[in-house]
Amino acid sequence: MPFPVEEKYISETESELSVKFPPKFKNRMTRSNGGELITDDFEFELYPFFDKSDKKRISRTCNHIGLETLNAREWNGFPDNGIAIASDGYGNHLILIHDGDGHLTEGIYLWDHETGNFEKIADSINDLDD
Repeated sequence: MPFPVEEKYISETESELSVKFPPKFKNRMTRSNGGELITDDFEFELYPFFDKSDKKRISRTCNHIGLETLNAREWNGFPDNGIAIASDGYGNHLILIHDGDGHLTEGIYLWDHETGNFEKIADSINDLDD
């Protein structure tokens, strides 16, 4: 079950990845760090921000955005400007894309691990998060 996360842990991930997360994504994750995104077409587990506030939260956030993005970048075809934010458990990721200066756009993209292609599936996290 996801729980709130302090802004400082989001900032640490931004520094680690040299990006700035979009406001709607940060607001959603501040309230509920991780969890599921389920639509008629998709079912994804959101990666949390790494929360080092206590042992329980360290354990529950060990598959964090920073680590999962670094792992995904080892895969052929993962976009250089992509940040992995969720997985469907089959190798596909939801990603955010940065615009070249490190600012991530609000749009949510589905990256297909088999083809290496990605397509926009939502204008923001709010469009997928009911």
